[in-house]
Amino acid sequence: MSNMLSHNVHLLGSVATSSLTAWRGCLVVKNVTQPEKPIVLYDMEGCPYCRRVREALTALNLDVDIRPCPKGGSVFRAQAEALGGRQQFPLLADQNTGTVMYESEEIIEYLFRQYAGQPVPAYYRGRVWQPVLGSVASVASAMRGLRVSPGKRPEQPLHLWSFEGSPFSRLVRERLCELEIPYTLHNLGKEHWTELGPAKQRIKPGPYTPIPGGKRDAFFQVHKRVQVPYLEDPNTGEGLFESARILEYLDTHYGN
Repeated sequence: MSNMLSHNVHLLGSVATSSLTAWRGCLVVKNVTQPEKPIVLYDMEGCPYCRRVREALTALNLDVDIRPCPKGGSVFRAQAEALGGRQQFPLLADQNTGTVMYESEEIIEYLFRQYAGQPVPAYYRGRVWQPVLGSVASVASAMRGLRVSPGKRPEQPLHLWSFEGSPFSRLVRERLCELEIPYTLHNLGKEHWTELGPAKQRIKPGPYTPIPGGKRDAFFQVHKRVQVPYLEDPNTGEGLFESARILEYLDTHYGN
């Protein structure tokens, strides 16, 4: 199977994952102030419980430092166990409040209460069927982002602009997790319904203008477009759009 055909097949699976999770993690519920110190999330990209936490982070447009902990990983799992007492994920560590906590439901409630000052919106509350659908969603993505893959470690963490519901961004996050590459996840959720749709074919016709003063506007001022995923690697000075290009770059520089 050619690389591009394989990429398109994986993309279809990622679209199915977003559909099964009701496209949560696309729209911003409330733009909150970024905390002084980074929030750290010990995470497995393909884990449905971790996915729910990342959905909430997008809903709040909160950035987070990701420490990938795939099954079989050796880079951050011991660190997570030393911090929280066991290797269970997601594990959130908030240096701003001294909070260390497991359990996706509790983490989501904490994030909305601490940073938005409100209860969890109905759309992001747990439902009895969600664990089943979440597991099916992981299967739709062929369980990528769950198991470690041999690779090299960058000296400095990478930076990824993304939002949880983006099928293209998910492919990049899966690979970063498998390679155990730490990165800062800059959430760039859609701030208004007119931004719905792919970057090159949004619902609202005409030139794209982000809401002034928002995170998307800041990104637009630098790059003259708002499109995810976008990866920056401070180790090489590279900055790349397009998931296929980013995946090729990661495999070339950090894969074995």
